[in-house]
Amino acid sequence: MALKAVKVILVYAVLIALAVFTVWPYYWMLKISLETAASVYAWPPNWIPDPPTLENYITVWKTMGVWRYLLNSIIISGIGVFVSVTFAALFAYPLARFEFPGRNLIFFLVLLPMMVPAQGSFIINFLTIRRLGLVNTYWGVILPMAVTLFGVFLLRQSYMGIPRDYEDAARIDGASEFFIWFRVMLPMNKPSLATLVLLQFIAFWNNFLWPLIVLRDPNMYPLSVGLLYLNDSFQTNLRSVAAGAVIATAPIALLFLFLQQYFVKGLTAGGVKY
Repeated sequence: MALKAVKVILVYAVLIALAVFTVWPYYWMLKISLETAASVYAWPPNWIPDPPTLENYITVWKTMGVWRYLLNSIIISGIGVFVSVTFAALFAYPLARFEFPGRNLIFFLVLLPMMVPAQGSFIINFLTIRRLGLVNTYWGVILPMAVTLFGVFLLRQSYMGIPRDYEDAARIDGASEFFIWFRVMLPMNKPSLATLVLLQFIAFWNNFLWPLIVLRDPNMYPLSVGLLYLNDSFQTNLRSVAAGAVIATAPIALLFLFLQQYFVKGLTAGGVKY
């Protein structure tokens, strides 16, 4: 009994240490963003801003026009998440529930490009976007990520974990295939869909190099690229740079808090067979 208690204590100690190690950089960034010029370089450092101030956020908001970058990120991420999750849900359904020749080969070919780094496709993607006349447009940023291969894999595994009795009952009642997919399969895959929404939102929101290549107009830059100019403008002002970084990470943290109840379930989808 004592040995079991020691193991539990050690597990919790390791988990707490990992949590502190993970959260600490974000806490320190938030602290710096709320400090004044006099206290940010104080030694020994203050663990809590004294006094706290929102001056840095006001400076960044007024000086750099962060609201425009933020709006661009919301547009790109919102459209991108909707398109990529919809395509992945549609593509994964027949790979999981239909029986046809070459199904496993198609699935293997879908997974094969996942082994290639994203940067390796930049040249062909840029040439394609340029021929389509989508350079310096939001769609030029979104389309190369419109199909997420990991999303297809994740949702296929999740679809395969659902008993066929549900769709058989729907077919007996005369439901069409689209109705079965939309009204039966998708609602039963909420954890996987929520996980994919979160992962795709992070991917679109943090995407830096591709928007920098495709977009020519600085007024169309997402926040991830706008922070580069923020760093150039406030090289000696760590407080403003930290404030911009907090603004950039806040939406991801809020979305994770909203979807966290589905996150673990979604990542383990397909691990249990019925």
